[in-house]
Amino acid sequence: MRAIAIDFETASEARASACSIGLAWIEDGAVVRVEERLIRPPGMRFSSFNIAIHGIRPEDVADQPEFPDVMAEFFGDFHGAAMIAHNASFDFSVLRASLDFYGLAYPELSYYCSVKLAQRHWPDLPSHRLNSLADHLGLSFSHHNAAEDARVCALATLAMAEEAGVGGIGALAERTGVNPGRLHRGGYEACSFAKRARKAPALQE
Repeated sequence: MRAIAIDFETASEARASACSIGLAWIEDGAVVRVEERLIRPPGMRFSSFNIAIHGIRPEDVADQPEFPDVMAEFFGDFHGAAMIAHNASFDFSVLRASLDFYGLAYPELSYYCSVKLAQRHWPDLPSHRLNSLADHLGLSFSHHNAAEDARVCALATLAMAEEAGVGGIGALAERTGVNPGRLHRGGYEACSFAKRARKAPALQE
């Protein structure tokens, strides 16, 4: 199954204000391709708070294509893929909001949240933020650069799968008790923790 890590940066608090996308393709247990594209957001409204996080300014994207043109390059890869994002509820809300804004259909895909996977796989880590996972794994990267965030998300997921002795994201999610989210033509289901089976009470003699 095709696996792709995805990360968005946004121009403002509006979910449909993507100004950058990063993607990292996973094949045979390795990251084989990393891409970043700048996006001109609708209305070109940037908040100072968001600029301080990722450093992207209006002048950086003024001549860049809008969301539909950027995504046209990648949508063929998305259909049928297993995708992963660190804090997937954010990144996939950006994807859905942007698709909704432009009246585009949702691709058919499943997705996983590497925060949830890490919380189950490495429960004793004091933090499961992406920079904390990078420190744990000895990875250096430029945080809040979309391509770098996608790459480290992919590498952290691969490290978890290797430690767990499983062959892919789906198997890792099953092992750690994380249900995949899904995007489909009719809507979406969120990635979630699977309910743990309760232990039966000990019988009294």
